[in-house]
Amino acid sequence: MRLLLPPVGLIAAALAISPVLKPQDEEQANIIKDLAKTNKLDFWYPDATHHVAANMTVDFRVGEKESQAIQSALDQNKMHYKILIHDLQEEVDKQFDVKEDIPGRHSYAKYNTWDKTEKMVHKRPEMVSRIKIGTTAEDNPLYVLKIGKKDERRKAIFMDCGIHAREWISPAFCQWSVYQATKTYGKNKIMTKLLDQMNFYVLPVFSVDGYIWSWTQILKNRSKNQDSQCIGTDLNRNFDVSWNCEETKAVTDFIRSHLKSIKAHITFHSYSQMLLFPFGYTSDLPPNHEDLVCREKSMIYALTPPLAFRLFLHNPTSGSSLDWAYILSIKHTFAFELREKGKFGFLLAESRIKSTCKETMLAVKFIAKYILKHTS
Repeated sequence: MRLLLPPVGLIAAALAISPVLKPQDEEQANIIKDLAKTNKLDFWYPDATHHVAANMTVDFRVGEKESQAIQSALDQNKMHYKILIHDLQEEVDKQFDVKEDIPGRHSYAKYNTWDKTEKMVHKRPEMVSRIKIGTTAEDNPLYVLKIGKKDERRKAIFMDCGIHAREWISPAFCQWSVYQATKTYGKNKIMTKLLDQMNFYVLPVFSVDGYIWSWTQILKNRSKNQDSQCIGTDLNRNFDVSWNCEETKAVTDFIRSHLKSIKAHITFHSYSQMLLFPFGYTSDLPPNHEDLVCREKSMIYALTPPLAFRLFLHNPTSGSSLDWAYILSIKHTFAFELREKGKFGFLLAESRIKSTCKETMLAVKFIAKYILKHTS
């Protein structure tokens, strides 16, 4: 188990983590679930209490006031754990380890607040267009960036980032990928061929309200929940697959309206460096399971050295965009869990943004080349 302890008065509650351990059997897994019922445990991995199982590494944050009681309970039940972070605020501050070239300017090597993200200026307007697909619960605009030529009939890939507000490396990748695609067009043979023959629809920040709030306090989006005083919905558990909610209507409507051209759906998250495919809401395998496994293995091998991602066949979730897109008829669907594997959880330093984006872009190109060659 790995345990992360924040200091007293931690302001960045949205970025706080608690204990992490590896229950040896179902009895120990149930102990963790029971602790979560009586204590404020912020699970980082897995993302929900009911997913905790035997032989699974569990990461969670616990406040300083509760930390002694939690450690005592774990010790009494002979559960092995490790404290990863003693002072969470210190690690939050360490994230920002890249100096700005020009203060206030948008930088692709840094984490950017929403106001900077929204004002991204693209030097190739003939290749990049911004489409407003809706508004959020707090009336912020929801944009999709279209990368490529104006022909709507061409094959396309839909990519979304920032569906979970605290996963900052995710929107950082989407922003970087758009920048690199336009920057290298005409210079890089692969990128030039891809953009000459297909389009990319990129949703750089899915949970806009949550992302704005995550810079101060919260993790999810900011929609109000019926019959509850709590604010915030996990958007990646609100697609109509073993779940039913209209929170994601703007995105699903856009994808449905472009279904003839969209041949692949890729969603980016953190952390754990894994590559996932359907299904999450059931243990049943998709009809093209063997094809997906073969393609993912080829993709992973193409990224070595080093081995950037691990193949993960089943990650239990309900209502995910991954499963929804597959059932909708987009048979090439992938979910990337970006860096890193757990030492710092969601708190990936800015100095690792570039390397993370580079390795992930290799995988995106691999998928795009496959779509271009093998889909009709």
